[in-house]
Amino acid sequence: MPAITASMVAELRAKTDAPMMECKKALTEAEGDMGRAEEILRIKLGNKAGKAASRITAEGVVAAAVDGSTGAMVEVNCETDFVSKNESFLGFAKAAASLVAQHDPADVAALSALAYSQDGFGPTLEDVRKGLIGKIGENMSIRRFKRYAGGGSLAHYLHGTRIGVMVEYAGDAVAAKDVAMHVAAMKPAALSQADVPAALVDKERKIATEKAAESGKPAEIVAKMVEGSVQKFLREVSLLDQVFVKAPDGKQTVAQMLKGANTQVKRFALYLVGEGIEKKADDFAAEVAAQVAAAKGQ
Repeated sequence: MPAITASMVAELRAKTDAPMMECKKALTEAEGDMGRAEEILRIKLGNKAGKAASRITAEGVVAAAVDGSTGAMVEVNCETDFVSKNESFLGFAKAAASLVAQHDPADVAALSALAYSQDGFGPTLEDVRKGLIGKIGENMSIRRFKRYAGGGSLAHYLHGTRIGVMVEYAGDAVAAKDVAMHVAAMKPAALSQADVPAALVDKERKIATEKAAESGKPAEIVAKMVEGSVQKFLREVSLLDQVFVKAPDGKQTVAQMLKGANTQVKRFALYLVGEGIEKKADDFAAEVAAQVAAAKGQ
């Protein structure tokens, strides 16, 4: 068997990003055959992916891809903020957005089955995801995506990598971009008051009713107080009724700004990384104890 040199280990590590000792073990097992050593590590990385699959992914990024009137926005999650800055992870997220825009998959499963190769992994997006889990050492998952096509012009805005907005519009591109930035800042729940989900309205009405009932005022006054609170809420969460963040007078609404720019917003999507995902509270001591116990049991 040829001697396993430091340069061989370094070469294998550069190809796989696996730990140095794992690279040396793989090369030893493969008797110096670089290709076989890569295969051995892939198997081990695949095992890592399986072990990571149960871990919560509440960090991550939003990525977007736009080509004319076709565009897509994707949220891809990982476990830690550190990995959300990893170049391979970011490349995977951007590729997922492009694939959604190009192929219009029905769901995450269909997206995952599309052809894609990266960092030596493939031939599908799912194979790359599993490979990167092993390479990086963290679970990662494609959570959701939104695609627009043929309905009008598109503007998008990414605030860093944690907030993403896509706006479908007709009219002025600058005004549409301003709206996308406004959505990222003010986070409206819907385009207009009529579009606000009924569940949100019902929740607000219930809260307003309980507050108004505590006032001790007559029923007809309480009813007016409740309705006033609900209407105020609808104005606050409806994009067109919100005060535009760049309003020079501090009063101009988004609808008024758009009218002045002869622009119509047809719809929008807002993604906030990890929104609605319950993050796991880490107990480091318990985690170490569990790892020690597992090691003893092997």
